[in-house]
Amino acid sequence: MSFLYLTVLFPLIGFVLLAAGRNKLPENVAAIIGVGAVGLSALVALIAGLDFVNNGKVTYVQHLWTWFNVGNLSPGISLHLDGLSLLMMGMVTGVGFLIHIFASWYMRGEEDFARFFSYFNLFVASMLLLVLGDNLALLFLGWEGVGLCSYLLIGYYYQNPANGFAAIKAFTVTRVGDVFLLIALFLIYQQFGTLNIAEVVAAAPTVMTQSSSLTIWTALMLFLGAAGKSAQIPLQTWLADAMAGPTPVSALIHAATMVTAGVYLCCRMYTVFEMAPEVMMFISITGAVTLLVAGFAALVQTDIKRILAYSTMSQLGYMFMAVGAEAYQAGLFHMLTHAFFKALLFLSSGAVILAYHHEQNIFKMGGLFYKNKFLFACFAIGGGALAAIPFLTIGFFSKDAILAAVWTQSHIAGIPLYNTLYWVGVAGAFLTSIYTFRLIWVVFFGKENTPYHEIKGATYWFPLAVLAVLSTGLAIVLKAPVMSILNAAKIPAFEIPPALEAGAHGAEYVAIGVALAGLAVGVVLFAFAYNAVKGFAQTSLGAGLANICRNALGFDALYDIVFVKPYLLIAKLLGRDPVDGMWLVLPALVKGGHSFTSSRQTGSLREYASSMALGVVVLLMILIVIQVVGK
Repeated sequence: MSFLYLTVLFPLIGFVLLAAGRNKLPENVAAIIGVGAVGLSALVALIAGLDFVNNGKVTYVQHLWTWFNVGNLSPGISLHLDGLSLLMMGMVTGVGFLIHIFASWYMRGEEDFARFFSYFNLFVASMLLLVLGDNLALLFLGWEGVGLCSYLLIGYYYQNPANGFAAIKAFTVTRVGDVFLLIALFLIYQQFGTLNIAEVVAAAPTVMTQSSSLTIWTALMLFLGAAGKSAQIPLQTWLADAMAGPTPVSALIHAATMVTAGVYLCCRMYTVFEMAPEVMMFISITGAVTLLVAGFAALVQTDIKRILAYSTMSQLGYMFMAVGAEAYQAGLFHMLTHAFFKALLFLSSGAVILAYHHEQNIFKMGGLFYKNKFLFACFAIGGGALAAIPFLTIGFFSKDAILAAVWTQSHIAGIPLYNTLYWVGVAGAFLTSIYTFRLIWVVFFGKENTPYHEIKGATYWFPLAVLAVLSTGLAIVLKAPVMSILNAAKIPAFEIPPALEAGAHGAEYVAIGVALAGLAVGVVLFAFAYNAVKGFAQTSLGAGLANICRNALGFDALYDIVFVKPYLLIAKLLGRDPVDGMWLVLPALVKGGHSFTSSRQTGSLREYASSMALGVVVLLMILIVIQVVGK
């Protein structure tokens, strides 16, 4: 595993080559470099993973060099490989490689083709640095790196001002979360005297005092940092607008990797959170509220990518609900399965968008089932996994494990709140089934409103085919090895007591029934009673509810009133800085003196002589006054 650093180095080399070449590189060369760099990184990750397993799943640390040395703080550029980082590394490089292949097809003919892949490669390198860093300082470097790349990729089509605003919004909102994370790092160093992750995790139960104010603030700052990256309330407003970027960007950054960084951070620092049970409950509550708000928002969206964006926000809510209920392994397994089926859905939506000449409004598509059965199969599998169709899709096994754990936690901890959160999760599953069926029905079985354009190519169908297989129930074979490596990483498994097993299974059956009921409601509403739905939407009540949901309960408008407009007012006032104004007096006097003196340069000897005489008279009068006053 001495070659672990190559997983980060290959994408970095790809970034440098592509950034240096820019417009000089032909598309084929840029695609080979961009895809090949991530492919080599995935290959190294696979070899490292096999070596890790063959060596008995022993934690491996590769120290490259010391980053900086300030006092007692000497964080290194060191890579840490254990079960959790192996899971994340495999997900980032594996799914990332498939998305890169698809992007080489999707982005053909676009301007700055090499620039796109340079950003893509830099993002993968930053994400790998985030998940492999053995200290929080290095993790934070990767954290900021993915934030920068997110900004660059969301604003890729910068010629459109709206895309630029979306990029700025994503960058600004996530930076708010990053400030909280930075505060958490200061608090951790204050208490532990180190930023080494393994040392902090091991020492947390002894160094931190349970439920003390300092412990609570540390855990809360960590979570708010995670919430910014993972688009959880109150820092969720950026994710939907981030769909302004190219579709492969949405698949890689906003479905499979970056948005899951918050979940990774919470699971990595789980001992810190467990010392603050109040924050753990807050995490579950935040996840539950987010998944519900996002579910209602997805019901009425018309943009195919925004529907998937809100579904991502909702699924992240399930993961955080699991983290707050101490079901870390269930949350991480759902993170992995979500990467599969959500990448599949986003890439499929990209193919749909190209098939309909870059049209993203689902009501301007229609009839795709009769034109492209392969795309329908991919979308149906991905949508089924999203809606957790029982046994046929991988999403069922991971989502139901979370709901069972949350229900069980309410009885183990004796906290009725978790039982309420379970029902919120069930309600979210109901909404998910409805909006997923709506999306598939309108796009594939609705009236064709835009002419279909034939799409083909191995770089288009191969990634979709692989992700489709991984999104089916066959992928359940991955659960055992995933749990095995997480156990080796000492990530606690959620154990259901024998006395509660029957109740937990009952909770799963209820969730299955409600999800299928949601699917049935979707079929009735959109396949048989769509005219009634449209009629209700035209009423004042229906239009009002639709507008509230379409704007995700108005968080953007609220933040505009509370934060944006006051900030702009303060900036306007400070733009007229009185201190700067005082300093401007001096150049004004110089300018005035210059104007006066230059106006006297007339070229007339008579005026010069009279001016000199007047000056002599004034000087004599001053001297006389001084002499008189002096006596």
